[in-house]
Amino acid sequence: MRCAIMQPTYMPWAGYLNLMTEVDLFVYLDEVQYERASWQNRNRVLVGGQPVWLTVPVVRDFLGAPINLVHVDERLSWRRKHAALLKQAYARHPFVADMLETTAVLDNVSLTRVAELNIAILDQLRSKLGITTPTVRSSEFSIDGMRSDRLLSILAHVEATEYVTPPGSLDYLREDNFAGRSSARLLVHQFQPTPYAQRGTESFFSHLSILDVVAHLGWHGASSYIRPSVSCVRDFEE
Repeated sequence: MRCAIMQPTYMPWAGYLNLMTEVDLFVYLDEVQYERASWQNRNRVLVGGQPVWLTVPVVRDFLGAPINLVHVDERLSWRRKHAALLKQAYARHPFVADMLETTAVLDNVSLTRVAELNIAILDQLRSKLGITTPTVRSSEFSIDGMRSDRLLSILAHVEATEYVTPPGSLDYLREDNFAGRSSARLLVHQFQPTPYAQRGTESFFSHLSILDVVAHLGWHGASSYIRPSVSCVRDFEE
């Protein structure tokens, strides 16, 4: 059984969704510590042909807490601002209506914590993109430990035989001798975004939110975009 373990991120990029399609089980690492200015509560979209951050404000009293306990700050009207910015920035794009379906999740004011907000958005994206991979939250397992120790415990708990990691985690996995300690085969995810014609700019900006892909290609096109003909999973090499 092939497994991936990732923090739930805000309006994630195409590679995040591709990783979901490459595994048999996707674990949301929803009890990881909140990190300021991270993908946990922000992502980028194109505004006037330039990347601009969409950031979800959080209540400062919760800084340092796990993201499943960190509350968003509703005093700043961020929900309305994000929806309005996206509607204006992509107003003339061919599939703006498709893209705005995801922003409807922001209307749900009961989603008051960072992790549950992100997971609700991901559930919407999964549904629209036809991703049927089962998901589970790590907080359901009551597993302790840091870094590789936590990952190893989760993999053992779900009885995974293969673990797919993003390349950004390889340094600490090597430091922790993850491959030597894990009974699960270590694989590396290497999604390379394919350029598409972005309205209003001559240069292609990669690693934007999936919302940019949807606004340009629609749900059908975005579904194909996150599923290239060749697998993005490679063997780990020391």
